[in-house]
Amino acid sequence: MGTAIIFLLVALLAVFAVISALKNKNILGFLFGFGTLVVFGFFAIATLIHLPDSLPK
Repeated sequence: MGTAIIFLLVALLAVFAVISALKNKNILGFLFGFGTLVVFGFFAIATLIHLPDSLPK
């Protein structure tokens, strides 16, 4: 659970990085920020969706 929260915070920071890169017309910064957003966002959301299945019953 803690890892998913950290990944979600990294994805949130990546959103700000992507917006900043677009404002500054920084293509490489946009690519790295967008890649970070996709990877960390995917793992955070996938972990939070499947979290109830992994909890003991």
